[in-house]
Amino acid sequence: MEMAGTRSRLTWAVNLSVGFLVLLWIIPTFGLLVSSFRDRDAISTSGWWTALSASEQNVIVRADAPDNAVQEGTVWVVSGNVFDSGAGDVTAFGITSREPEAFAPGEVATHASGQQITVESNGDYRITYAEQPSGNRGQRLFVRAESPPGFTLDNYREVLFAEGMGKALLNTLTVTIPATIIPILVAAFAAYALAWMEMPGRALLIAGIVGLLVVPLQVAFIPLLKLHNTVGIGKGYIGIWLAHTGFGLPLAVFLLRNYMAGLPGEIIESARVDGASDFAIFRKIILPLSFPALASFAIFQFLWVWNDLLVAKVFLGTGEDQVVMTGRIVDLLGSRGGDWEILAASAFVSIAVPIAVFFSLQRYLVRGLLAGSVKGG
Repeated sequence: MEMAGTRSRLTWAVNLSVGFLVLLWIIPTFGLLVSSFRDRDAISTSGWWTALSASEQNVIVRADAPDNAVQEGTVWVVSGNVFDSGAGDVTAFGITSREPEAFAPGEVATHASGQQITVESNGDYRITYAEQPSGNRGQRLFVRAESPPGFTLDNYREVLFAEGMGKALLNTLTVTIPATIIPILVAAFAAYALAWMEMPGRALLIAGIVGLLVVPLQVAFIPLLKLHNTVGIGKGYIGIWLAHTGFGLPLAVFLLRNYMAGLPGEIIESARVDGASDFAIFRKIILPLSFPALASFAIFQFLWVWNDLLVAKVFLGTGEDQVVMTGRIVDLLGSRGGDWEILAASAFVSIAVPIAVFFSLQRYLVRGLLAGSVKGG
């Protein structure tokens, strides 16, 4: 039997479980970040965990055309480099598909047609002809090469400027910031009234709010959209702000009411004795003390709205000035499904802002969720 004040024997198991869950979340996120800085060839030939080591790949290069051969003394020479970027290390080469790695760098290979071919370790090749050659189709070279690790910002440039993700980011901020602030403002007033103001039917209102927490929001899409069209709101930012406000209010009121009900009643009673109005009490006492709960709900609402796709599809249009980031990423999956470097950069741009918001407010999260769980008003 455990003594009061002693640590449980299962503490190590809890710590290991939490550490495992943290790693389970961090590892793929870090892999996504690394992949977003790699080019297409690197992603297709090796995993992100090899990003800091040289990657080996087999490439087929066609040399310059024989018509471009240059005379050097009594021979004709075609020269060039097998690497487009001029960077890499050749470990072997060949001149036929049957033996693509038959020669080491610097060795001379003799083709069946008589020309001599050599490829240096830095990628420079030299093809020597005894007589002036002709033709516009160059010799094929099979090369095994090691490429140094490299990272690029081109993926982010393409995502933010070429793929429309920058505009989608602004659209998402336009939706998310008001859809986070408006429910907090409305719910804070309602929560204070339900926690500290006497009114008939208060218990029924609280029960109704709890009941709304379990109602699927999907059942309200069509009626709410019809209402918006009837009153002239239609599909636009005002409509989605109102929708997210309505969907987020039950949790906001429930969370804030529980927190405010757990605040010391003596402070509020003293303020009333001193002649403070309910609005003054709410503004000068309740709001400052309720910041942990407000921050907790802000995290939930921000993450929910930022990552939302379904509500945006229903209450926003399809124009460039209304497409949010989740919708843009879905479009990229359809049109650029093979460009993993673009998808990785798009995904990380999408999750960077929620991660920053979470870590900036996470110290208030547990305090806000647990407040009022034992003592209630």
